[in-house]
Amino acid sequence: MSAGAYDSPMDTSGRSFDPTKEPARPTAPLVDYRLARRAALTQLRQGFIGVTDVCDAHPELLRAAKNIGEPLEAPCPICSHTSMKLVRYVFGDALKHDSGRVVYPREWLGELAARHETFTCYVVECCVDCSWNHLVRAFQVGTKWSRGTAPAGEARRRRL
Repeated sequence: MSAGAYDSPMDTSGRSFDPTKEPARPTAPLVDYRLARRAALTQLRQGFIGVTDVCDAHPELLRAAKNIGEPLEAPCPICSHTSMKLVRYVFGDALKHDSGRVVYPREWLGELAARHETFTCYVVECCVDCSWNHLVRAFQVGTKWSRGTAPAGEARRRRL
């Protein structure tokens, strides 16, 4: 091996590593529930579960979706109406009295993230016509992860 072999920031695995630089901040954990959504819709179409099993949105979720939910372009997978809405909820011990609240306006998520170390944001899709609802994703937010409002790519994933 030559004397300059260790001068390269590449280790033996081919991945770059520079011990002189500060390690990158961890990215926030994200759980995507698209597979569970697809499974529920498949079970419904095959007759294993009924429409009442999936169109059972809580009245408070329906109220939040109707009044402050973010409109989705996609039609409802059950009734095909274009009345689908996204609703965001935040939960975490650090949030105290804000835990369990709907995030509205959307910018409030960034304000909470700047003030609290970590909490979880849940994004739920809801049809205000037939009461279909499903958890779309859950992700960690807060100063521990970054100063942003969502993990990288959240805006792109928003389009379902």
